[in-house]
This record gives sequence, C-alpha cells and structure tokens, in this order.
Amino acid sequence: MGMSRGPADGTRRTPSNSPSSGSRASREGDGPRSRAWGILGGTFDPIHDGHLALAQTAREELGLDGVVFVPAGLPPHKTDRIISAPSHRAAMVALAIADEPAFVLSRVELERPGPSYAVDTALALRDQLPAPDASPDGLTWIMSVEALMGLPMWREPRRFLELVRVAAAPRQGARIPARAWMAEHFPGQEDRIGILEGPELGHAASTIRKLVGDGRSIRYLVPPAVAAYIYDHDLYPAELWSKN
Repeated sequence: MGMSRGPADGTRRTPSNSPSSGSRASREGDGPRSRAWGILGGTFDPIHDGHLALAQTAREELGLDGVVFVPAGLPPHKTDRIISAPSHRAAMVALAIADEPAFVLSRVELERPGPSYAVDTALALRDQLPAPDASPDGLTWIMSVEALMGLPMWREPRRFLELVRVAAAPRQGARIPARAWMAEHFPGQEDRIGILEGPELGHAASTIRKLVGDGRSIRYLVPPAVAAYIYDHDLYPAELWSKN
C-alpha cells in the first residue's frame, strides 16, 4: 500500500468534532476504536522544519493519532517546474520523520500514474490507513490557508470535503478566509473546514533550494539528516534551480 513509518469574521477555529488531546488520552485502553489521522501532502522538495511544525501542531490541536506525509507524484499545478525525483523526495521525508512514531510516510501518489489529485488520494488513504474510520471524520487534510484559497479550483472539491475535513494553517502574507467565503464556495460544507491556531508558516522550499544553489547554509531550516542527504546527492544545483 506504499505506507511506511517514518467563524464569520475569519477568526481561527478548528473542525467542530475533532477530539481534544485530553479526550483522546482518556479513551486509551478502552478497547478497539477508530483512529483519527491527519494527511499532509506536498511536493516536499525538500521537506523542511515548517512542514514538521505544522504536522505536530495539527496533531496536538486536533487530537490526531498520527499524521501521514504524502509526497506528490506529479503535482498538476507544477507541470512547468523542475521537481526532484520521487525517490529523493520520499527519502528526505523518511529521514525527517524517522524519530517521530506518530508520523508516517505514504507513497500512494508516487506509485499511482498520472497527476496527483487530492480527491483520489483521500479516497485511497481512507481504505489504506491502519484501523480506518469508515466515516469521513476520521481523516483531516492539513494545508496552508494559501492552499485553502485555491481549493475551489481543485478537482471535485465537494467530493473531497465529503471524504475529509480540512484544517488550514496561517501563512505569512496570506489572508485567512472568513466563514462567509467558505459558505459561498462550499455551501453546506463550511463546517468541514477549520483554521488552526498556528504555526504561522514562513518557510518556503523554493528559498531553501536557492540557498543550497548559492552555497549558503540551510541549518535550522531542515532537519540535519535532510541537509546531509541534499548535499550527499548534490540536489538543487544553481544552474538547474535558479528559476524554481
């Protein structure tokens, strides 16, 4: 299956029926139960500390049992850009999450031919995750508010929201959509979208690639093992990545 360890004024709120960390802990040992998973997709070229902080924040705020990192196979919105080989991007994710048992790598998009559409991935992961929850409330798709603003243009966005809830994190320079915006674009489904308290994302993979190409340090921007992998495999040479 390609899985491996490893409010009206725009104020921030979380999806309405997400369990808190306390309620989750109180049910430990009470017998079999469905599990709550976060899904964090992205090109991860490279994965960086902002991705990891977002995953951990979502896990704590929403009481998630784990977060699945899903490197994109062929991002439909990046067909004109250079992207590192899937093997490199998956390897960097595996290294980045190696010391966190609650973080898991999925190769579902890397193993599926054609463009990577979130609605297809959500459907696949609903069936593949350990102890899957048959209801659509067992999966939460984690994204930035910037990505949320583009959600109406995604493939089958209403079907997507039937399969998962959405938790969006604030991003520097991007406005937080008001509830009215959500109701306008997703009438009847606006309660399936929530805004995380943080972190306010500032990292950008494009900046990290440029720093590497310019021979500058990326310390404190990516995990040390990811930095070592980038240098060992000569990723992001300036002549290839100057415009990416």
